[in-house]
Amino acid sequence: MAIRQDASTGQLVEDSSIAAEPAARTKKVRDRLMVKVWSPFKVYFDGEAKSVSGVNATGPFDVLPRHHSFISLLSASDLMLRTMQGDVRIRISGGVMQVHEDVVTVFLEV
Repeated sequence: MAIRQDASTGQLVEDSSIAAEPAARTKKVRDRLMVKVWSPFKVYFDGEAKSVSGVNATGPFDVLPRHHSFISLLSASDLMLRTMQGDVRIRISGGVMQVHEDVVTVFLEV
């Protein structure tokens, strides 16, 4: 049985209609993102988060664990990180976000 993310709730659910990957290719399912938000002179955040919310040219978006890989230019906004210790809000004037295999990297002041 495979695990998928429910689009409406964001929860990870088991889905018997999706064929499971062979054991050799199966990755450990994580429920956290590794996030680093930094500029050339300062690290704003480096740790685990449940989700990351940002804004790009098409509007607001969220990144949850197991999100597809992508790169996006960020608009001036508040970058919201939901961590196990609480919410972290970082005011940004723009930047670049890369998401790949549950690792979110945000470069500011570029």
